[in-house]
Amino acid sequence: MAELQWVDSHCHLDAPEFAQDAAQVRQRARASGVTHCVIPAVEVANFATVRTLAHTHHDGYCLGIHPLFVKNAAEDALQQLDIELQRQQTDPLLLAVGEIGLDFFVPELNTSPLKEKQEHIYRAQLVLARKYQLPVVLHVRRSADILLKHLRAVLPKGQTWSGIAHAFNGSDVQAQEFIKLGFKLGFGGAVTFERALQLRHLVQTLPLESIVLETDAPDIPPHWLYTTAEQRAKGIRQGRNEPAEVVRIAAVVAQLRGIPLRELADATTYNVCQALPKLNPLLLSKPHGA
Repeated sequence: MAELQWVDSHCHLDAPEFAQDAAQVRQRARASGVTHCVIPAVEVANFATVRTLAHTHHDGYCLGIHPLFVKNAAEDALQQLDIELQRQQTDPLLLAVGEIGLDFFVPELNTSPLKEKQEHIYRAQLVLARKYQLPVVLHVRRSADILLKHLRAVLPKGQTWSGIAHAFNGSDVQAQEFIKLGFKLGFGGAVTFERALQLRHLVQTLPLESIVLETDAPDIPPHWLYTTAEQRAKGIRQGRNEPAEVVRIAAVVAQLRGIPLRELADATTYNVCQALPKLNPLLLSKPHGA
């Protein structure tokens, strides 16, 4: 029987936490069955880094300006993104514009002038995604309704988006609205916590064809890596989230849905290729030993 194939649809392999051992982290993921990772950029300064990592490991990457990096984005950041998207538009590993979106959880970002700057940069990146006919990878944090508003406004009549609403944590109604627009919804380590009732409800009840798996590594650790603030104060270190954890996260999702792991692996791999169409030929041409 063929081995299961998993895709980590969202991991920050360029993060400082992986600076010393990114190659080993990626190899552990591959050994676990994670044949592909999608590495989103967060600011202009790391565009080259994510591209290099993707080419090194035969993974995919995205280019975009993350809402948490809007505060320090230079005046020409959008112009630089436009230039880089044009320069790399024939690169088969460039999968999407991302990670982009809105974050209204952070108080500073939910007040003027950063609230307006966030929305301006988000909407401009949606326009660039349409210009280069690329999907988008969305950061959705207490911002689903406004994200949806801009997605509808930029979308030409009669068309749909493709892409992923990463680390989705919205309502049932919001989930359905993203799905109607053409998005898949990303679920990761947060769903492994028993107290995450709404997330678990979503992952149990949403159509299987709407779900993709992710780690957001090194962020959003699953429960087996998480330590409380009290534990950390006592010197108990939190485990580092890695792309390999997709496999254990998948086991939780499969159990919640009551389906075999193979069914989940096949469905979520197909789903992420629907969300990011340039990924499919990469999976078919994975390097020897992958």
